[in-house]
Amino acid sequence: MKPWSEALDEPALRKRMVDEQLRARGVSDERVLAALEGVPRSAFVLPEDRARAHEDGPLAIGLGQTISQPYIVGFMSAALELTGSERVLEVGTGCGYQTAVLAWLAREVHSIELVPELHRRAVATLSALGLANVHLRQGDGHRGWPEAAPFDAILVGAAPERVPQALVEQLAPGGRLVLPVGSPERDQELLRVRLTPAGPLEERLLPVRFVPMRGRPAGLE
Repeated sequence: MKPWSEALDEPALRKRMVDEQLRARGVSDERVLAALEGVPRSAFVLPEDRARAHEDGPLAIGLGQTISQPYIVGFMSAALELTGSERVLEVGTGCGYQTAVLAWLAREVHSIELVPELHRRAVATLSALGLANVHLRQGDGHRGWPEAAPFDAILVGAAPERVPQALVEQLAPGGRLVLPVGSPERDQELLRVRLTPAGPLEERLLPVRFVPMRGRPAGLE
């Protein structure tokens, strides 16, 4: 049995979501737009929220976590500048929706989730969708996935107070790290860190609001 109702995730609903919430706001990467039109978003939300899956906003997925609004998923995916050949690390699997979008866009995705229950849910949902290029792990994302590094792109789905150095060190030359940075008490910004021959180059993209990144930063054990 599929983990969602196809009646609540018609292709027409996903197309309208993409046209009105992404394309109209300037997300122009056609591969990203096709991924969000193709991935069944209602498969990843709580059963009681499936009728709201395509709304223009985040939804709670339980355990203090959220599924980001479609625009943010599209914007962050586009900011990674993926062409299809990349190996990607995602920190914060959550419900697995962003993971599925990345799996559409990249050759291989490694994804880490701190919360065991969310990890189990994501494994079940992504397995039901038959995604063969995704590797999932339960653990602390501050440390990344060093034995699978380097990565061409890294995406973080929760906000640390500063850029985790361990993630920068796991970028391949020319790699991109996209993440929100800041605390709940002050403004957060979405950053893109590009690993150049001269070192990491940081670019501010837009103001955002994400749940805090949980776990223990390296060096604070």
